[in-house]
Amino acid sequence: MTTSRAIDRADIDALRRAVRGAVHRPSDPGYAVEGFNVAATWKPWAVVDVAGADDVAAVVNFAAANGMTVAPFATGHGGIPIGSNSILVRTNGLDVCEVDPATRTARLGAGVRWQTVIDAAAPHGLAPLCGSSPAVSVGGFLSGGGIGPLVRTVGASCDHVRSITAVTGTGVVKQATAEVNPELFWGLRGGKGTLGIITEVVIDLLPISEIYGGAIYFDGADAQRVLRVWRDWTEGLPREANTSLAVLNLPDMPGVPPMLAGRQTVAVRFAGVGDFGAAADLVAPIRAVATPILDTVGPMPYAAIAAIHADPVDPMPAHETSTLLRALPDDALAALLEVVGPGAPPFLTITELRLLGGAFAEEPPVRSALCHRHAAFTFHTVGVLAPPIAEHVVDAGARASQAIAPWSLGTTLPNFIAHHELVDIRTSYDDDTYAWLSALGAQLDPHGALDVGHVVR
Repeated sequence: MTTSRAIDRADIDALRRAVRGAVHRPSDPGYAVEGFNVAATWKPWAVVDVAGADDVAAVVNFAAANGMTVAPFATGHGGIPIGSNSILVRTNGLDVCEVDPATRTARLGAGVRWQTVIDAAAPHGLAPLCGSSPAVSVGGFLSGGGIGPLVRTVGASCDHVRSITAVTGTGVVKQATAEVNPELFWGLRGGKGTLGIITEVVIDLLPISEIYGGAIYFDGADAQRVLRVWRDWTEGLPREANTSLAVLNLPDMPGVPPMLAGRQTVAVRFAGVGDFGAAADLVAPIRAVATPILDTVGPMPYAAIAAIHADPVDPMPAHETSTLLRALPDDALAALLEVVGPGAPPFLTITELRLLGGAFAEEPPVRSALCHRHAAFTFHTVGVLAPPIAEHVVDAGARASQAIAPWSLGTTLPNFIAHHELVDIRTSYDDDTYAWLSALGAQLDPHGALDVGHVVR
């Protein structure tokens, strides 16, 4: 039987000859894809463990010639499903991590995890600007702009990128900085995979070795008071102070502190830089709200920053929702507590409010495609699609989103779009940014080789 579809005539041996890394078809042992969000399905035409930017370029050219798409993959936190029309480029082998204390920079491969960078920079008293989970990869995080525990103090992580190496949809390896290919540099920071696949970056490292941080956990019965006091408290915080609040329903399982397991709790997270005494004074009103179950806030090495949010690290079938808020008045808190507070079914593992503003809201020295910096808060829910509650998790996320909708801007941040919300990529950008990304995407990816996942087309 003959076919006119290029993909049906694609020569796997030709692909293997074109790259240095290993190429796996579904029948090969190395084909299996393991990622954080196991709710997504990854069944690509082939998996390529790329050894460098030249391998990525070769895969993109092969895909374009055979009517396929190419999807980068490192940790699978984004949970983007990959089908049989795509080649999955596994970037774990792009693992260079070179710290230069003299220039306070780091050269990093796209597949490097942030904790690796943190550990390499810490002996020099320096710190990279990671997100709440240092288990994610450098490339994926920065392509979405990146907000972390110090976002109010230092701004978005993509604001501290000096240069990027990426492969465009034309199969060309390009360098991008504020001066060289500036439009590409603009769009790679915040535009996710629209303009190219990031293979390497050079970032700034900041002279931060310690912070005043951690989390204070309260019983769920205190949720109403904690939320209101926290909201009022955020209105007067200086930019040196960063905070988020999460209503938690943590399971009784290994790795969860016994005092938090199997019950509803409310966690107020804090991260501050500067004078630790002043930071302690700032946190005092939160400590006085109610009797804490657990209080971990205090001086801590930056290398332990993952403990602030204590995001899960083991793979799980996650369902997420997210939006940006313009404000958080009393009516919003009441509506939210109605669906996730005490007495509500514990179908959502995490319901989070994260304070923005400060440096994040200011125009960065070099503009990027990261939008919606005027938002006051992010709202984010995570539920685990596991028996016996799996069938209820999606509805619970929808109810929480509907409850907060009157105060939503109708927008979100690129890194918070879950795999089932790909149609909402439009909400990550304002009209001008969306139009520019679309036009540049058409120019840099004329064959649609990168048209999969979080892209503007």
